[in-house]
Amino acid sequence: MKLLLLATAALSTYALRAPTRMSVAVFGATGLTGRECTHQLLERGVPVRALCRDPAKLLTPLGSTGKEDLVENDQLYKYKGSVTNAADVEKVFEGGDVEGVIISLGGKTKDVGPTMLTDGTATVIAAMKKYDVKRVAVVTSIGAGDSKDQAPFMFKMLMMTVMSSIFTDKNNQEALFTDGGVGRDLEWCIVRPGGLTVEKPTGVINVIEGEAGSIARADVADFCIGAILEKDFPYIQKTPCISSVGGTSWVKDRSAAAREGMTA
Repeated sequence: MKLLLLATAALSTYALRAPTRMSVAVFGATGLTGRECTHQLLERGVPVRALCRDPAKLLTPLGSTGKEDLVENDQLYKYKGSVTNAADVEKVFEGGDVEGVIISLGGKTKDVGPTMLTDGTATVIAAMKKYDVKRVAVVTSIGAGDSKDQAPFMFKMLMMTVMSSIFTDKNNQEALFTDGGVGRDLEWCIVRPGGLTVEKPTGVINVIEGEAGSIARADVADFCIGAILEKDFPYIQKTPCISSVGGTSWVKDRSAAAREGMTA
């Protein structure tokens, strides 16, 4: 059976080979946060399946590595395609070895369209259900959903003006999970980072209830990976806002004792 799967993968126009151990699928892997997720997973020895519009743009993250080089790793499986195309997305899940998904979609509305986040996420959800994958981390933004009041004043102004269409899409994307949407029964975590920076990981990741500060994309990736790999991750079916300023340290809350004391 394994030889048959490998032979099938070799003939595929989507990927040159198939992973032989449990992997994590990353959608939006060529974006700045997606690159961090991909890099950090590979550094931990976790195979990555990445769907990209242009695989040549899947580079090492500037924050964690200080350079942007083409990623070459035997545990990275690149798939060329669109996240809104069901056939392209399902290719990522074939073989049944995906244990979790990170969705870090982005792009300018004029390039990707006004509903790409929602449509793409819905397509991924459908594939997850088809292949019985439960765990997913979705990167949106501070200000999305019910976190509007946590956005800094100037960012709120942008949300209501030049970024209004983007946030309409982000809100609809979140609603696929939070408002009784098609992904409500998955083990989801919606990650709402504050102002994103391109820096080395600081290890300071705070879950905040007040106004958000900034956070390195590398630290956002660390949080997302925790949501996938940690069985008892404390923010499943929650929408944490994260920042490196203020709030409660998630790093400290990783302890079993802290998790047991949390309430929904």
